[in-house]
Amino acid sequence: MTVVTGSGRPCQADPPAPATLDPWRAPGIDRDAAACAIFSPFEVGTKRRPFVVAQLGQSLDGRIATPSGDSKYINLCPALDHLHRIRARVDAVIVGIGTVLADDPLLTVRRVEGANPARIVIDPSGRIPPTARCLAEDGTRRIVVCRTDAVVPDSMEAVRMGEDEIFCPRAIIVRLGSLGFARLLVEGGARTVSAFIDAGAIDRLHLMVAPLLLGSGRSGLDLRPISALSEAMRPVTTTYPLGAGEVLFDCDLRRTVGEGHPS
Repeated sequence: MTVVTGSGRPCQADPPAPATLDPWRAPGIDRDAAACAIFSPFEVGTKRRPFVVAQLGQSLDGRIATPSGDSKYINLCPALDHLHRIRARVDAVIVGIGTVLADDPLLTVRRVEGANPARIVIDPSGRIPPTARCLAEDGTRRIVVCRTDAVVPDSMEAVRMGEDEIFCPRAIIVRLGSLGFARLLVEGGARTVSAFIDAGAIDRLHLMVAPLLLGSGRSGLDLRPISALSEAMRPVTTTYPLGAGEVLFDCDLRRTVGEGHPS
């Protein structure tokens, strides 16, 4: 399967070599300034207070998959490149067990320069198969967050948590900070990202929107319902064109826009 790059040339959806080291292909972008604005907030993370960024790729109408579950690939090369840039700038990447079972991701840095982050799977019941690709032995730490009685592959470190903590994103972040991780990426799936946002555990959301309309299918974020617009989150947001019509929405979930309303 091929997708289209910002230059209009086809490229492999997951090429074996880095696709580009040029962060933003769209003309008129000050790349150094954009990189500083996007990634400098990551540096505030410490082991006592990890910085947590979440990412989600979706269509224009907020879908992450068709009704049958087909999702590869909604986003094109520019967004995939940006995802790998995030991985290269964090200490660990977190996914839920549903993502591992559905997509079997590698969770490595392949499309840009940088070291692989530790790979962490939230798997309360120990369902991860020993053949999962994220368990590949490449010198990177592989950790499963699970219940105290879960059985997990020998190749993984087990972070065992009580029933009152295993579904608490904030408790998970505290435990991961104690293991030395100061910068965390919550990569997926949508339910895991939504749970962390609902818990107020995300500092930054990188929402990458592809020029695609599905019309139906699985929604991206699924947060707890609200009854009034006044309860909605209005994060301070900056947009960046990634190329190929894709746009990054960099949402600062720790800051809210002003209360002014249009007349």
